[in-house]
Amino acid sequence: MTRKKIVAGNWKMNLQLNDAIQLIDDIVSNSKDLSGVELMVFPPALFLLEIAKIKNELTVGVQNFYPKESGAFTGEISITQIKNCGASHVLIGHSERREIFHESEELIKQKVDAAILHEIGVVFCCGEPLHIRENESQSSYVKQQLIDSLFHLSDAEIQTCVIAYEPIWAIGTGRTATVDQAEEMHSAIRSWITEFYGIEIANSISILYGGSCNASNAKELFTCQNVDGGLIGGASLQAESFITIARSF
Repeated sequence: MTRKKIVAGNWKMNLQLNDAIQLIDDIVSNSKDLSGVELMVFPPALFLLEIAKIKNELTVGVQNFYPKESGAFTGEISITQIKNCGASHVLIGHSERREIFHESEELIKQKVDAAILHEIGVVFCCGEPLHIRENESQSSYVKQQLIDSLFHLSDAEIQTCVIAYEPIWAIGTGRTATVDQAEEMHSAIRSWITEFYGIEIANSISILYGGSCNASNAKELFTCQNVDGGLIGGASLQAESFITIARSF
């Protein structure tokens, strides 16, 4: 089975609404001849409704949500609300949610289950901090993240998910995993999917690289056998660099 090639832009807490709309317009106008690559954008949730109106062929998701459908959770947005406003995908387990907001594996698992229940596509983020990499224990660390929060899904459910490997030590630092480091971990992730779900399912799931991927290094990273695209941070805030990355396969 041919895996989807995906380039996803995580805008984080950046841009104003007019800038966001212009960015979508620029991405759409510059990607009309782009084929074989799915473009995803994850804008700030406040902009979701407006962006969903003009997305055209883009896939639009949100960066965060609360797993309950409604209730007394001041300041949160629910899974049903984001779906109602046009989101088809969610980021779950991003390192910034884990590190800054102290999201537990149990909460991340609840988010996965809520998204699956409401037929929202999951982009599940996993990855190790610097001290784990320096201890050379990244494989057991990342595998445990997957076991704790994702690998409880059924065969059918896991196939609706995308996995994004993000070495935390390479996010926003300008450091990037070498091609060998990226392929090593992506290959390991695919082997763990095989262990739990079998080779056919493992070969159908896209695994994205999410550590300072940009227009300069995307082509080299995308040559890796098990790298199926990128979860892009800062480089997704400019249409030119985002589209350059999407043309790097």
